[in-house]
Amino acid sequence: MIQGRITAILIFLLGAALGWWVFHAHEAGIRPFKLGLDLSGGTQLVYRADLRAITSNDVADSMASLRDTIERRVNLFGVAEPIVQVEHAGALAGQPEERLIVELPGVTDTQKAIELIGQTPVLEFRLLKKDADPNAEISTSSINQLFERAAITGKNLSSAELQFEGSRGLNNQAVVVLHFNSEGARTFADLTKNNVGRRFGIFLDGVPISVPVIREPIPDGTAVISGGFTPDAAKELARNLNYGALPVPIELISTQTVAGTLGDKAVQDGIMAGLFGFIAVSIFMILWYRLPGVIATVALILYVVAVLALFQIIPVTLTAAGIAAFILSVGMAVDANVLIFERMKEEMRSGKSASEGIQEGFARAWPSIRDSNISSMITAVILFWFGTSLIKGFALVFGLGVLISMLTAITVSRTFLLALGVKAKGGMSQFLFGSGLTH
Repeated sequence: MIQGRITAILIFLLGAALGWWVFHAHEAGIRPFKLGLDLSGGTQLVYRADLRAITSNDVADSMASLRDTIERRVNLFGVAEPIVQVEHAGALAGQPEERLIVELPGVTDTQKAIELIGQTPVLEFRLLKKDADPNAEISTSSINQLFERAAITGKNLSSAELQFEGSRGLNNQAVVVLHFNSEGARTFADLTKNNVGRRFGIFLDGVPISVPVIREPIPDGTAVISGGFTPDAAKELARNLNYGALPVPIELISTQTVAGTLGDKAVQDGIMAGLFGFIAVSIFMILWYRLPGVIATVALILYVVAVLALFQIIPVTLTAAGIAAFILSVGMAVDANVLIFERMKEEMRSGKSASEGIQEGFARAWPSIRDSNISSMITAVILFWFGTSLIKGFALVFGLGVLISMLTAITVSRTFLLALGVKAKGGMSQFLFGSGLTH
């Protein structure tokens, strides 16, 4: 009994310390809650990736490279904690396609947000098809008809630098020298070795910069872009390529801007909804289940603290949908306690003492709690796996909440109830462990 009470006290003190840490870490900016775009305000841009020049085997790698490149690009402009993620739009949403979602907290100027992304060039190296007319006029619409799929893209680029052709033994024109990574260097060396005499197009944003003839193999992993650049234009091109040339072209298909004031209101509304819901549930539990209801309320407070701490540590990006999922998981936590307390009442009505009722009540309620929570977590996993970014946020918060609620309902509530040491079968214990209007 003493050991059980010490454990209960330690759990309570640990919960209080964790609650203080959650509050202090947020207020001091050490571990603030990470808010999504709909709560913090900012701009969301949704792009469709043009994968016609990419083989199906390279789609995943190209999209991962695209995400990393865009994230690197917006980070250079000082945007606080941008969120860049890839989304696959399945057949239910129309033609299957790959999309890139860019969320820029604090950026409410849509045009500025578009410029942050739009200044990143798409670099492609393509071989002229063997049956194509080398003298045909090249336009954006005819590229795919005249040239093969991109053999090398921006994902293979290591760095770019401004040089003058005079330093390379020529006539002092500004050029951009490209250095490929190890994969790109191997591909470029093999390509030039196996295609001597063929034309090789260098495209930026679908515009041909140069279409030279491969005269000899180039094994050193470098390429030169020359096109009558001024020194300033070549310098700007090299800078933009270093920021990250896109591996695939992208098309802006939607924009959404959320004002900061609307985000603040959504946060306040979410907090008030959660607070009112928690108070209402606590009052019901205490009035209906009496002493076990008080224990359930304490366990519920510890559950809320544990989940909030987990949100800070992971960290979880909270959205309005995430807050709704969190409030829903609070209801799931209470639901587990209701099952336990009803089982306890049945055991005590059969003549068992309060202590025996607690033990048997938890044991008999556990299978129902386990099965219902596992089914909820399976649903959360499916939503997270197949859902859009908004649904994924809901699913993640809901899944974590259900998992933690199952643990707190079984361990915390049980530990606290057993620590009370109530053993009597009637009298005051019968009243304290009764429910509603009955004893």
